[in-house]
Amino acid sequence: MSKNPFPLDKQGLLEAYRTMRTIREFEERVHNEFAKGDIPGFVHLYAGEEASGTGIMMHLNDRDRIASTHRGHGHCIAKGVDVKEMMGEIYGKAMGSCRGKGGSMHIADLSKGMMGANGILGAGAPLACGAALAAKFRGDGGVGISFVGDGASNQGMFLESLNLAAVWNLPAIFVVENNGYAESTSREYAVAVDSYVDRAAGFGLPGVTVDGTDFFAVYEAAGEIIKRAREGGGPALLECKMIRFFGHFEGDQQTYRGKGEVEHIRANQDCIKLFADKVLDAGVIKRPELEAIDKEIVKLIDEAVITAKAAPLPTAKDLMTDVYVTY
Repeated sequence: MSKNPFPLDKQGLLEAYRTMRTIREFEERVHNEFAKGDIPGFVHLYAGEEASGTGIMMHLNDRDRIASTHRGHGHCIAKGVDVKEMMGEIYGKAMGSCRGKGGSMHIADLSKGMMGANGILGAGAPLACGAALAAKFRGDGGVGISFVGDGASNQGMFLESLNLAAVWNLPAIFVVENNGYAESTSREYAVAVDSYVDRAAGFGLPGVTVDGTDFFAVYEAAGEIIKRAREGGGPALLECKMIRFFGHFEGDQQTYRGKGEVEHIRANQDCIKLFADKVLDAGVIKRPELEAIDKEIVKLIDEAVITAKAAPLPTAKDLMTDVYVTY
């Protein structure tokens, strides 16, 4: 076998591929199932952005907390939330990760450090500050991570959170997943700075921009930032530049995108294909090993859909459960 030139051993590389393939297959299947009319509510898909969530989350454990966005399926999967429970939640079933009460935009699992996807733009940033403050108070080396898109980066609560994290020197990391569009508005039109690193600098935070389609670029940058936060170095910002394959939401006609744009990015900027090409060319992993994972993931997602469709809905007596927590 060829010498491994990557920052992960073979097992780690296979784990990264498995996570990204799970996210992709999950999202492609939800896309198809939503079109059948069986899934309630809105759905926002993460396909095309898998390298970002996976590259960051591989540095985390269940102690670390993340706050996600309305496009949160990929973050959930990368953080270890059960795929079958996620699918049940999307179908609004009682076996869902939130007992069918949250749906696609509000999947959470505190046991995994997933504080929840969030339908309010930028709302996860102050939550991540709270998680980071708690970790700092406990002194356990934990971090709080907020994910936002380029649209949410313009929200006041996001900017206030950057300032708060800097003032309190929190182990907080702000990830801007810049996929080029805030719903249908181009980032070039709606954001005054050339780089989100400039936003970080305005609050005294270090920041770095990476190619979000390059798993290894994300993994290495995230590793340095997270290590720094764990050791008391304070908050930082990580911008991942990539593109989403689907529209802002399922049903979005995407008339704001150029002709052939989606076809081009699927052919040339697919983070999973780019990852696979690198590890195969290096000879560290063989194609049959990746194909075996592909088959396992298809089976897993098939089972998740079948289980979710067959599961019962919440009943009237479930209405007032899980509303309050007694400490």
